[in-house]
Formats: sequence, structure tokens, C-alpha cells
Amino acid sequence: MGKQRWKPGNMLYPLPAVLVTVADSKGKANIFTVAWTGTVCSDPPMVSISVRPQRYSHQMIEETGEFVINLTTRKLAFAADYCGVKSGRDRDKIKDMHLTLLPGEKVGAPLLKESPVNIECRVKQTLRLGSHDMYVASVEAVHADETYMDEKGRFVLDKAEPIAYSHGSYFTLGRKIGTFGYSVKKR
Repeated sequence: MGKQRWKPGNMLYPLPAVLVTVADSKGKANIFTVAWTGTVCSDPPMVSISVRPQRYSHQMIEETGEFVINLTTRKLAFAADYCGVKSGRDRDKIKDMHLTLLPGEKVGAPLLKESPVNIECRVKQTLRLGSHDMYVASVEAVHADETYMDEKGRFVLDKAEPIAYSHGSYFTLGRKIGTFGYSVKKR
């Protein structure tokens, strides 16, 4: 069996489907879904999100230079989809999805209470790349819901039932199959 050659495209799947919260300089909040996000650097901690300039939230990020990445779960999958297809120009998606916002500690953008992990971010660099602008941001604070902690105080990701996005579909992540370094661990 051979391989088919396709035209160049983004085939790096699956991706986390996160809910990003933003606020304008007057404090008006919005929420939208981003699948193009990732880790950029561990020291200092930095992440990125890529956003189409046409998105309503793009102007809020441009104005304030701040946003919060809120990890999603099986329970948040419907809201993640809704917040990705509806615009804050036309709808109050936070109200529509019965979501709860909490104030950020380091940035003006709010945290999503229903999310297991919230990552407060401040834009350090904007890369205008074509269809999307990439915001490279420093991580200013991380908040983790105690519901997903084990008896030793460690965050247990699989308890949160995180979701991922791939080619127009949402998936829950499967069971853990190993830990970093397990391939070389002495038995």
C-alpha cells in the first residue's frame, strides 16, 4: 500500500479545542473557540493562539494585548462548538451557554469558571501570517480547579475529560498509555 500525495495543508491533528476569553478596554467580555493554540516556550512560559483578523475577539486582543486560554472538557464540548460558530458581534455567547466568568488576577480578560484550567496571557509578539494572526504570549498566571486534583495535590487531566479537535470533529482523549521516559525506564 502506498501513500497519497496531497496539496500542502495543516495536518497536525488532533489539536486542543480551547475557549479563549477576552475583554475590551471598557471591560466588555467575549468568548470564542480556538483550535490553533500551543506551547511556545517553557522558560519563560509562553503560549500562542492564532486568530483570524475577521473574528470579533481579534479587535479586543489587539486593543488590550490580553486573553485567557480556558481548557475544555466533555461537559464544555457543546459550548466550545457554539462559541466557535456564533459571533459575539451578534450574540452574548456567555449568557447563551450559561457560562460563569471570574475576574483575572493578572490580566483584564476573565476566567471561565467551568474550565478545569485557565491560563492568563499577555501578548508579547504578533505575527501577521496570512489567514491568521499569531499571538505569542507570556503566561502570567495559571489556575487549576481543585475538583481535578488527586490526594497528593497533582492535577489529573483525565478526570477532566479534555477534548480535542480534528478535521471538523471533537474527540475525548483516551486513557493514559505511559509517562515521559517510560520507554527507557529500568524495569
